[in-house]
Order: sequence, then C-alpha cells, then structure tokens
Amino acid sequence: MKAVWFVLMMSGLIALTIIEPEKTISVLISAGSDAVMLSIKLLGIYAVWLGFLGILDQTKLSEKIANLMEPLIDFLFGKQIDQKTKGLISLNLASNILGVGNASTPIGIKAMQGLDKINNSEVASSAMIMLMVINATSIQLLPTTIIGLRATHQSLNAGDIILPSIITTLVTTILGIILVKTLSKCKMQKLFTKKHKKQCFWSKK
Repeated sequence: MKAVWFVLMMSGLIALTIIEPEKTISVLISAGSDAVMLSIKLLGIYAVWLGFLGILDQTKLSEKIANLMEPLIDFLFGKQIDQKTKGLISLNLASNILGVGNASTPIGIKAMQGLDKINNSEVASSAMIMLMVINATSIQLLPTTIIGLRATHQSLNAGDIILPSIITTLVTTILGIILVKTLSKCKMQKLFTKKHKKQCFWSKK
C-alpha cells in the first residue's frame, strides 16, 4: 500500500511539474497547509467520539452493549467468539454507525486479531471477512466525518447528507452481508462435498 501511495504522489508531482512547473512549490505548500488545518478541525470531532468510546470501555458498558448485540453478533460472526472479542466488535460497529470510521480502525484491528486467534489459520475465516465487509460498507446513522468535512467547507446545510447516507449504507451493508453469507455457505458445501468424496474413495478402496 505504501508503494501505491508513493507512485500516485510521484505521478501527480511529475505531471504538475511538467504541466505547470511555476505552481509546483506553491501548490505543495498550500496543500500541506490545508491538510494541517483540516486535521485540526477534525480533531475536535474525533476527540468527542473517541472519548465517548473510551468511557464505554472503561465503565464496562461495552460489555453490556455486547450482551445486547449478542444475537446479531452471533448471527453475523458465529457463536464461537469469546466475550472480549464480542465487546470489541460491538464498539467497532457502534463507532462506524456514528460515522467515525477512522476512530473505529484500532478497535477493528483488535477485533480482527481476536477472530484470527479463533481461526488459527493463515486463511481469513468467514467471520473475519464479514467484519471487513461490514467496516467497508458501514451503516452510518450519523455520518460525523462527512458532516465535519462539509462544515469546514462552508456547506449551507452540513447535515442534509444524513438521510442519503443512511439509505445508501443500509443497502450496501445488507448486500454485503448477504454475499458473505451466501459465499460462505457455498464454500462449506464444497468442502463437505470434497470430504465426502474422499471418504467414499477410501471406503471403496
């Protein structure tokens, strides 16, 4: 991924140098300044929600949320997951719903590590794939990051993105879950068929 970003940045820089060489330095400086200012403006938004998630974790409310979400987590990821991993998954889902996807990344990584311990294989399990798909599609009841970006760019109504975000993310998440469940079922059927064929082969021999 680092190589991809390096190639993209160098390609853009070379293209800018060839097309408008006199603007190269000024564009680099202004872009750096804009990036720093945007980071500072978004810092407050992330501080609020990261603090909120930290309070949930410290007060053990995350475990209570995990208990409430246990039927959903069991359906999506299976019943073999330990309670700690369920708590991490519930926090990951909650932060995605609140629209702070970057804030949910560390929690998602820890949850993925917990699922990997259960899987104990170099191949991603269905539960790990499901977590990745849900994070990529991500139902957002409150797209905080997008609202913050719109607000920093003087949008007349930064919150009017809420309803379209709910509809689009809901559709993509449902489709993602259906695809993962369907493909996982097909994979299990293939594995069962291969195992059955081997058993039949050995029994005949």
